[in-house]
Amino acid sequence: MIKETWNEIVQNQDVRQNLSKLRQEMKEGRGREAACSCISGEEEKLILLLESEDAKIRKNAALLMGDLGNQEYLEPVLKAYRSEEQLFVKSSYLNAVKNFDYGEHLAFFKKRLDELAQIKLTPETEKHITEEIRELSSMIISREGVLLHPFCGWEETFDIVLLTNRNFQEITREELRKLEPHAKTKVFGAGVMARVENLNWLEEIRTYQELLFAVKGLPSCPMDAEKAAEMIVKSDLFKFLARSHEGNPPYYFRVELKCKMDHSKKSAFTRRLSSKIEKLSGRKLINTTSNYEFEIRLIENKEGSCNVLIKLFTLIDERFSYRKEVIPTSIKAVNAALTVKLAQPYMKEGAQVLDPFCGVGTMLIERHKAVKAGTMYGLDILEEAIEKARENTAAAGQIIHYINRDFFDFKHEYLFNEIITNMPFKIGRKTEEEIENLYEAFFSSAKKVLKDDGIMILYSHNAGHVKKMAPANGFTVSETFEISLKEGTYVFVLNRRQ
Repeated sequence: MIKETWNEIVQNQDVRQNLSKLRQEMKEGRGREAACSCISGEEEKLILLLESEDAKIRKNAALLMGDLGNQEYLEPVLKAYRSEEQLFVKSSYLNAVKNFDYGEHLAFFKKRLDELAQIKLTPETEKHITEEIRELSSMIISREGVLLHPFCGWEETFDIVLLTNRNFQEITREELRKLEPHAKTKVFGAGVMARVENLNWLEEIRTYQELLFAVKGLPSCPMDAEKAAEMIVKSDLFKFLARSHEGNPPYYFRVELKCKMDHSKKSAFTRRLSSKIEKLSGRKLINTTSNYEFEIRLIENKEGSCNVLIKLFTLIDERFSYRKEVIPTSIKAVNAALTVKLAQPYMKEGAQVLDPFCGVGTMLIERHKAVKAGTMYGLDILEEAIEKARENTAAAGQIIHYINRDFFDFKHEYLFNEIITNMPFKIGRKTEEEIENLYEAFFSSAKKVLKDDGIMILYSHNAGHVKKMAPANGFTVSETFEISLKEGTYVFVLNRRQ
């Protein structure tokens, strides 16, 4: 098909459509190699299409050259870009150039970017010039990279938001109060708002999901790209960035919009907002899809406007950095930390601890971080999980004994004080019946390896099975914590019935 399509292009048949068709055909199998072979020796015929009177033919020809990736196309595409008068085509030339080695032309692209930044946009030109600016920025950043600003605001006062589990904001709030006694805190639906005098406590609190910052003069903005951009640029955002980072502008950002808009409208809004912020800031704030330093997060509120918060990627969250490896069924590290925190009053220092379905070891690692355990064992039938658990545990600087074995075949010379685990749940090929049978086998086996005064801490997606089978196997449910009603996840603390 590729050969036939190219021949039709050469014969001037439906050129515009066939250029698009050829690009599509190249995506299949070894399509690019086949196209290069067909066009070999006839490159000049493709290059001549850049002089077509039809702007869309020029556009599609340039994009095809980019897909082919042959360096010989760079100069013709650049020449066409320089002379192109149709704005809607220019970004396509740049899209093609990205596939070549364009390093020696970087100064030209920077100059062009500066020129575009000075142009007064009109409704007719805004979309296309914005697209050209975005492509130029991407190309320059791709070659030069982003010089990240080191975070230096550890001793600064900030207004922050700690996003937490919606049922347990108070736990995070109490941890913050202990570690930062001067903090002024307030619980709200999604977490904890606070004014803190430093951030030295940050790595010690393991129960928050995300740290966000509020900026003075920017509590909310309208769902209007131009007005929102103006408010963002005129706020204390620059002061916030300057006092928390070394170095000078530009700063690199992305926009995240959380609202009920459909995806296409949301994307259009964020692109427009980003370009407006760039322009109004004099490119002291530069939008990029990678290597960004901070995120401007807009969250639609009940009034239809947006609350505005900042997420810093220069402030790296190291709390769970030990977790180098995961598998699809791995529990979120923050949920493991929350599980441990909820059950901590029942844990004993020096306890012999077993995780019969240990996965990559997260639950045991978090257990030991909260209350120092004695000997710890982790079992899993998946060899890959055990290997990854060993790697994560080494990164955490802990000693845990991992065995690639089915819990139901496990025998040990002594009984355990505690079982802590993320119970298997219906995923992939497992059925509800298989999960129910697994729970029955689990409770039957657990009582054989647990001391009479031992406890079990279960993170479960099947609350009904726990409530039904625990009493039938001599266990009492001492505590039940709802983690997520939507996901059906609970933490249970169980004791042996005396």
